[in-house]
Amino acid sequence: MAKTPAPASDALPESPLPATYEEAQAELEQLVSQMESGQLPLDGLLASYRRGAQLLQFCRARLEAVEAQVKLLEDGQLKPWGAA
Repeated sequence: MAKTPAPASDALPESPLPATYEEAQAELEQLVSQMESGQLPLDGLLASYRRGAQLLQFCRARLEAVEAQVKLLEDGQLKPWGAA
């Protein structure tokens, strides 16, 4: 009788994304700090990397959305922040 393999960590449900860019950034910074500490086991590192990739994608999408709104407000021309 063959043994059934243990469920992979891929089967774990994804954590919900934060409500704001700032929350996502704070969680991402915390993950990076934990990963850099060298105290996480290999599976923990992999889970942290996956979560970090999700958070990074969320942050990039939020930044792109804000950039698109700024372009609309600036009449289709993105101007440097310092421009008056």
